Amino acid sequence: MKDITKIYENTIGLSFVWNDTRTFLTQLIFRDTGFHLTVDEIEIFIEKIYDSKMQTQCSTCEYGDNCRSILLQTPSNKVSLAVSKIELGQIEDLLKGTLFQLKLNDYLYEVCKN
Repeated sequence: MKDITKIYENTIGLSFVWNDTRTFLTQLIFRDTGFHLTVDEIEIFIEKIYDSKMQTQCSTCEYGDNCRSILLQTPSNKVSLAVSKIELGQIEDLLKGTLFQLKLNDYLYEVCKN
């Protein structure tokens, strides 16, 4: 874990940056999937979550909120994920927590620079 700086973590995944690179990408990992995203792409991903929340599930589904019937678009036009309502909420928390921490870190860096 010394090769990374963890940004945020919750029950579905975590976000971090690699210490030995000069990239502005944040690594987000949840389930078996990893994404390398910019801050702008994280914001786009959050918007995609809002869109996915508008999808309705089958009223007779035996899996309820655990049914992976929600199609979540990602910032990549070529990648979509099938998620449950519960996972969607956890992914939203992961993205929002990551974005908050990144913006807070940038703000503190700017304040301390002066």
